[in-house]
Amino acid sequence: MAESMKGLKRSHRCTEVSNQLVGSEVTVMGWVQKSRNKGGIIFTDLRDRSGILQIIFEEANVGAEAYAKAEKLRSEFVIAVTGKVAKRGGAFNENLKTGDIEIIASDIRVLSESDVPPFPIEENSKTKEELRLKYRYLDLRRPDLQRNLMMRSKVATLTRTFLAEEGFVEIETPTLCKSTPEGARDYLVPSRVHPGNFYALPQSPQIYKQLLMCSGYDRYFQIARCYRDEDLRADRQPEFTQIDMELSFVDVDDVIDVNERLLAKLFKDTIGVDVELPIQRMTYKEAMDRFGSDKPDLRFGMELKDVTEVVSDCEFVVFKGAIEAGGSVRGINAKGQGAMPRKKIDALVDFAKGYGAKGLAYIAIGEDGSIKSSFAKFMKEEEMTALISAMEGENGDLLLFAADKTKLVYDVLGALRVELASQLGLLDKNVYKFVWITEFPLLEWNEDMNRFQAMHHPFTMPMEEDLQYIDTDPGKVRAKAYDIVLNGTEIGGGSVRIHQNDIQEKMFKALGFSMEAAYEQFGFLLNAFKYGVPPHAGLAYGLDRLIMLMAKEDSIRDVIAFPKVKDASCLMSDAPNVVDPKQLEELFLDIVKTAQVDATEE
Repeated sequence: MAESMKGLKRSHRCTEVSNQLVGSEVTVMGWVQKSRNKGGIIFTDLRDRSGILQIIFEEANVGAEAYAKAEKLRSEFVIAVTGKVAKRGGAFNENLKTGDIEIIASDIRVLSESDVPPFPIEENSKTKEELRLKYRYLDLRRPDLQRNLMMRSKVATLTRTFLAEEGFVEIETPTLCKSTPEGARDYLVPSRVHPGNFYALPQSPQIYKQLLMCSGYDRYFQIARCYRDEDLRADRQPEFTQIDMELSFVDVDDVIDVNERLLAKLFKDTIGVDVELPIQRMTYKEAMDRFGSDKPDLRFGMELKDVTEVVSDCEFVVFKGAIEAGGSVRGINAKGQGAMPRKKIDALVDFAKGYGAKGLAYIAIGEDGSIKSSFAKFMKEEEMTALISAMEGENGDLLLFAADKTKLVYDVLGALRVELASQLGLLDKNVYKFVWITEFPLLEWNEDMNRFQAMHHPFTMPMEEDLQYIDTDPGKVRAKAYDIVLNGTEIGGGSVRIHQNDIQEKMFKALGFSMEAAYEQFGFLLNAFKYGVPPHAGLAYGLDRLIMLMAKEDSIRDVIAFPKVKDASCLMSDAPNVVDPKQLEELFLDIVKTAQVDATEE
């Protein structure tokens, strides 16, 4: 039967009890991790968010009534214990922060009993994720998840302190906004007082933070909740958190400077990692040419090599066809993998096909210099020698090639190099390799819409030297945009914003917007720009992704308290769910029943 806390106060968390307190009386409270009755003496591991502390119950110290309570303790009972700190009588437990001390209990209160949990509350749980997410309130008791969430809290606190000291003002922006479809799909909220009208939940505070620059706040930040109705994956959720900022009277270097110092502080003060400054910068073009990705993982080599010129005269139809169609031939060198079994190479071919490739060509060089190749019979000896030389191929290497439209070649080889690195154990989570990616294309062609769309958003400033092309060759224009990438994951991105009306009009024209359509969507921002707008720029981090990498986790679900699963549902609360018909009536909504569609289909 549960007892009250009346008259009792906790003096310490479990791991706040230390050698310095030996001989002192303390009161600790928490959950029973496990309890072992050794006949006349009961050993109980007490757990709170700080860690574990061993409690010793002996009838001579606690009395018969309290000892009887201790005998009934089971995992996850919530208890309060008063007793004296003592040096451990048994062996030192080097795995515990409190491994050399224990509490000799003098009193116990059972504050709450517990049913048998559906899975053990233990670090690095092997329980299926679906079950853990259904009972997330229990899963969150696990020490590893608690460490992750406390790390997240520390990062947020450090960020607030650092930015405040840098002159930033924390301002909250609305979460009920106007829908602006230029971007990902919005989550919509129906309005009761404006029947037939909808708010949208913000995909980011982008327009509001630019308005704050128009309002003269100079430096703004917010740890902002954002929402995007899009397909999920390991590093994506329908609701997520941004560290969002905007600065006035700055250019690219100013934004990068303050953010490099912020990252250095966060990594040093949170996980003890020194970030070498300045962080390397790489243009978008260089990143694509070398790594096939604008999110390059620099923890390993295996860079792409362009061999289009080398094979331009060969008779291998795959290479020849790609080049004649305006594409390219590129390859990667998997050093020391020339003896890879054919079955594994075939698996890599299937992997490449998953990214749109028709196949992969390969050359396996034996330790003795012998060659096995899927296309050698179509190549002259001197052509094969020149190709191997261009790939810096040596005895024992495996050379893999893709030939197609260049964008597809980048996608295939960019993904393949990471897959190979994973198979070869080259992705060390203890290594942190940052890189800024700069000079993105301003626009990218959307085949479905048959028009250009903004690679970032419509308010991104073109590079001044490329403005001459915006009317005649918009695809050639580079943006004053920058992403910060860590270990192959984009953790943040931003840009200098357009603050001149004539450039903004050209941008909308390039996007296929009439000014009337632009004002319909973004009128309140464009009107604000008529009243004196400073040059401004900003950046936003995905806080969830950042913590995921700092905590060395594979999924952002492990750094979010109550995450959604792949179909954007919550297994614990059963959201989303049906609502009372009266609520729909008040919102003037009716549900049209259609054939059920799999939520993962698009």
